[in-house]
Amino acid sequence: MCLGADYHGYHSEVARTFVIGSSPADWQIELYEQVFAAQRAGREALVPGTPYREVDRAVRRVLDAAGHAERLGPWVGHGVGLENGEDPRLAPSAMGKLDACVPVTVDPGVHLPGRGGVRIDDTLVVRPEADGGPELLTITTKELLAL
Repeated sequence: MCLGADYHGYHSEVARTFVIGSSPADWQIELYEQVFAAQRAGREALVPGTPYREVDRAVRRVLDAAGHAERLGPWVGHGVGLENGEDPRLAPSAMGKLDACVPVTVDPGVHLPGRGGVRIDDTLVVRPEADGGPELLTITTKELLAL
């Protein structure tokens, strides 16, 4: 489920994955843990001065090790502000470096044809380590819930 908000002209977004039924299958748990680890790696890379492509690389490295890198889209995150999906693009060929106080998403997703998929999307503000590191604006649980 992907949701967005518009508050006084500023945007945000969040995506969470739920399982319909009594409990997730083993493959769903495994895929969720892989995407969660990749998303965490991307969040941890959100340091001022980090090249955009390095954030993308941090996410892809985790999913490549799990055999899923080819299933990712063209970027693993983007800026949010007056528009949803604005620069910076956190993509393999993106040029530029992160600035402090910039709101971005980290939103990797892996979709297995004919089975299903997982997407975890958070909105964060880039902050220096001295200020506590990236500020998470998305405060919902990331637990894989069965509904």
